[in-house]
Amino acid sequence: MTKPAKPFIPLNIAVLTVSDTRTLDEDTSGKYLADSLVEAGHTLAERALTTDCIYQIRAMVSKWIADPNVHAVITTGGTGFYIRDSMPEAVSPLFVKEKEGLCGNVPGLLKKE
Repeated sequence: MTKPAKPFIPLNIAVLTVSDTRTLDEDTSGKYLADSLVEAGHTLAERALTTDCIYQIRAMVSKWIADPNVHAVITTGGTGFYIRDSMPEAVSPLFVKEKEGLCGNVPGLLKKE
C-alpha cells in the first residue's frame, strides 16, 4: 500500500549573497538560487546582497527571520578562509537548532515532485 502523495506547499524564500567584490547585477550564485527556487514552484520573498560585515549580515537575516511572510532564508558567500569571510560567525547566534550538513541537501529541498 502506497501513501498518498503530499500536496506541494510553496514557500516564501529570501536569498542573501555576501560579497565584497560583486554587485547584485554580477551575483550569479544568488541569481541561480533565486531562479531555481522559483522554477521549483516557490516564491522569492526577497533577494539582497551585502558586504562581508557580521552586523550587516546578521541584521538582514534577523529581519527575514522576524518576518512571518518569509518561511526560509538561503545564504551564499562569505564562507571562505579570508579574514573578512564571516557568514558562519554572523548567523550562528541566530540559530535555535543547528543541522550540520543540511547544505548538501539544498537541491532536494528545491525540487518540485
